[in-house]
Amino acid sequence: MTPLAVILTVAAYFTAMLAIGWFTSKGTDNQGFFNGGRKAPWWIVAIAMIGAPMSGVTYVSVPGMVGTGAAMGYMQMVAGFFVGYLLIAYVLTPVFFKMNMVSIYQYLEDRFGAASHKTGAWFFFISKILGAAVRLYLVCVTLQLMVFAPLGLPFILNVVISIAIVLLYTFRGGVKSVIWNDTLKTVCMVVSIVLAIVFIARDMGLDFKGVAATIRDSSYSRIFFFDDIDHPEYFWKQFLAGIFTVVAMTGLDQDLMQRTLASKNAKESRKNLITSGLLQIPVIFMFLCLGVLLYVFAAQRGIEGSGDSIFPAVATGGYLPAAVGVLFVIGLVSCAYSAGGSALTALTTSFTVDILGAGKEGEEKLAATRKKVHLVMAILMGLVIMAFYLLNTKSAIDAVYKLASYTYGPILGMFAFGIFCKKPVRDRWVPLVAVAAPVICLVLQSNSERWFGGYKFSYELILINALLTVLGLLALIKRKKDE
Repeated sequence: MTPLAVILTVAAYFTAMLAIGWFTSKGTDNQGFFNGGRKAPWWIVAIAMIGAPMSGVTYVSVPGMVGTGAAMGYMQMVAGFFVGYLLIAYVLTPVFFKMNMVSIYQYLEDRFGAASHKTGAWFFFISKILGAAVRLYLVCVTLQLMVFAPLGLPFILNVVISIAIVLLYTFRGGVKSVIWNDTLKTVCMVVSIVLAIVFIARDMGLDFKGVAATIRDSSYSRIFFFDDIDHPEYFWKQFLAGIFTVVAMTGLDQDLMQRTLASKNAKESRKNLITSGLLQIPVIFMFLCLGVLLYVFAAQRGIEGSGDSIFPAVATGGYLPAAVGVLFVIGLVSCAYSAGGSALTALTTSFTVDILGAGKEGEEKLAATRKKVHLVMAILMGLVIMAFYLLNTKSAIDAVYKLASYTYGPILGMFAFGIFCKKPVRDRWVPLVAVAAPVICLVLQSNSERWFGGYKFSYELILINALLTVLGLLALIKRKKDE
């Protein structure tokens, strides 16, 4: 694709985002920003929640992973996702709605105390600011290669424009803007994937039956892995990790729960969660089918690439009609910037309510504080993106993803203990437990093959992290003499 084509495509999508942000911000007060005024239709939230967990990294990584030894084994984890959504719908959301919370981490103060509340909020803050920044960074790098570098424009301008767009469309509308932009994102993402499959199949001379046969006969189409417990794709590792990953990274993540908390009540929230959980199964399956076709197509044409590079290499390399490149850019941009705006809104909400404790001084002062925090969070996100760029190393990105996965374990452990065990704990020691659990997990993961006969930890590490947190909280239970 030419830089002009990319610019026009991105500009068209940005215009749509800003129009939605302007339209949804009309009459928005603080509650509208934080939870959409709890007036969002459940079916709109359900559509938004399909694409909400998917970022620009997901858009290129899920198709790419089929050729890196995982095949279509990711579907095992997706099956676990649905069970996780059921747990969120029937266990967590009734609690959150009953307490009428703006931020879900307010539960920790009500259950344990102020130290636990701050601990949960800071763990979320660290993981979300780094995770959101790295996702936007990877998209900025792609746009730099396709647009800014050919025009001789610096990377910092790329970052400033990207952050400005994300800031503008969420500044007034907040969660209301996020939900409607996520709906647009879901539609764009699904349409781009379906049409990419159609164009690739047409170029390969395949009809629907031919596409199904090509995918079925490919070595990349394996879904279930039951034969080797040490394999990272072993079924029970993936399935159980899928359950608890969704509970931790959706149900206990302010970024993603802010959408479902915008529903009218717990019943409406339950409907959107179950619907979106079901619909994610065929959507992700389409991503993986596209991945199989990409590798088959690349092998036929002698295209080099694997993993995250295979989709952009085929879509923008001139091997297919220009429409495929346009669809790729639309899907990438819709995933990346909607995820960035969502994260920015959640960071603003959590930092304002949980860390600063704002909201007791009246609506006007709360609005002023919220707007200042929103601007600061946007600047901080931009600075983190520039830091990744200056480091210029993939290992930094890998480290951030590992750190993000570690930080959700203590949050999962604290909520699990709080809901299923009603004993009070010594709140001031909770931060120590929350830090110790991931440190122990790091030691275990670094030595697992040597200590456990070749066993390698995979996504199930989050369960161990949460379990260690629960054990630590059990040790902090107040005895009668403490009370």
